[in-house]
Amino acid sequence: MNDEPTGRSAAGTPLLEMHGIVKTFPGVRALGGVDLDVRAGEVHCLLGQNGAGKSTLIKVLAGAHQPDEGTITWRGEQVSLSDPQAAMSLGIATIYQELDLVPGLTVADNIFLGRETARFGITRPAAANRTAAQLLTRLGHPEIRPTVEVSALSAAQQQMVSMARALSQDAQLIIMDEPSAVLDNEEVERLFGVIRDLSANDVAVVYISHRLEEIRQVGDRITVLKDGRTVATGLPARDTPTREVITLMTGRTIEYVFPERRVAAPSTTEAPLLEVEGLGLAGHFDGVDLSVRAGEIVGLAGLVGSGRSEILESIYGARRPTAGTVRLGGKRLRAGDVGSAVAAGIGLAPEERKSQALLLDDSVYRNITVSSLSRFARAGFLSGGAERAAARAQTESLDVRPADVTRIVRTLSGGNQQKVVLARWLLRDCRVLLLDEPTRGVDVGARSEIYALVRTLADRGVAVVMVSSEIPEVLGLADRVLVIADGRVVAEAPADDLDEHRVLDLIMQGTPHAGAPSASESMTRQHEGDVA
Repeated sequence: MNDEPTGRSAAGTPLLEMHGIVKTFPGVRALGGVDLDVRAGEVHCLLGQNGAGKSTLIKVLAGAHQPDEGTITWRGEQVSLSDPQAAMSLGIATIYQELDLVPGLTVADNIFLGRETARFGITRPAAANRTAAQLLTRLGHPEIRPTVEVSALSAAQQQMVSMARALSQDAQLIIMDEPSAVLDNEEVERLFGVIRDLSANDVAVVYISHRLEEIRQVGDRITVLKDGRTVATGLPARDTPTREVITLMTGRTIEYVFPERRVAAPSTTEAPLLEVEGLGLAGHFDGVDLSVRAGEIVGLAGLVGSGRSEILESIYGARRPTAGTVRLGGKRLRAGDVGSAVAAGIGLAPEERKSQALLLDDSVYRNITVSSLSRFARAGFLSGGAERAAARAQTESLDVRPADVTRIVRTLSGGNQQKVVLARWLLRDCRVLLLDEPTRGVDVGARSEIYALVRTLADRGVAVVMVSSEIPEVLGLADRVLVIADGRVVAEAPADDLDEHRVLDLIMQGTPHAGAPSASESMTRQHEGDVA
């Protein structure tokens, strides 16, 4: 790839200045004082771990969130971005990682949504189609037809449509949130070409990515966020050492209180309870080997979009893998079949518990018993009393608050909702528990309770596989860690042999390794022959 810097970083009045930006949500201070300045024609890279405040900051800049404190200056004048239209009117366009396209509309309709081409009050679809085709050709994708519905496009093609929409707005500042996450190498090259073209025409880009190699190729300056604050800004993208960037990104203001690991770890000679061999899901991950013994906690560390969640969903049967096998207790499970996975003893607590795990308008007890209803059937009818009694035993053991099992689950806090999901699988006596972001949206106190619960389950012989975006959580709770990058396992090691610095380094390098170097000689080496 071209190693030339993309834009300019000459001195002068910044195009955009943000000072002391604070944003608080109920119970969460997402931004605690952020400073950012962006110059015309530069590519300003915004870095930070998951949860550092990047997404909240760009939503403030896009007009989707209003700051509680702080000032925003545009071309030297203080402005109020009261809504997304206000941001767009200034020339600020945002391309979100989670694309905000309308699946049932055509490509052209999505590009010009809210800004339809019209003459004398009559829309002109032919003109919109022509302009859309020109924009897509500029992006290197002339094969995307303006008249096709967005739902028929691949994820990468949808990304291009979102970029075309930003270009169509004649933007002076374009925010790109993880734009390369769904692109292959050739498409990334095209993207960088477009960014260089924008920079040459004095358009500024705020580029968010976890991939430091991209930052060095496309960026001019770096701002680093940690725990909702700016910890460094204006760093040269090409010359700032990787270790310095990672050091700025790491560290926590929240204490993680983890239960002690048991003295005797599962024996390495003991047959694995869960065995995953060569598992792959086209477009998400490939060649994943994973084994977990009874009583062991295995953590998957990686970035959002690395394939972590899809691995869990494929093991659970919610996705049908395109390659590989899953065995439980030596017996091969039917691919893509949740029913057989649950019957065999696998439970999943998904990342989006509200939309994927809970019946929000139903009771606590029904949410707990829903996967075990056959146990409470009497002559074809459910015994509500038996359901409530069984659920009450679980809520008491997990200290779910309030203790009323007839309460609607929507009214519980995030931590107590998560306990209800876990109670469901405890009631089923599951043998393998898959946890996807188990403490997302959970307060510090409830986190410690969930950590203790997971460790207790492992001590009872349950095999646990957990995914978390918070590296300290993976290292503190897991016995063994697999590092996932770009859909592949790039390193595997006992948790005690890793630290946050090393895991971030492995994630950002994004290439398979023979194993994470450490003082221990017990490190598992799955990828012999790969470049370290």
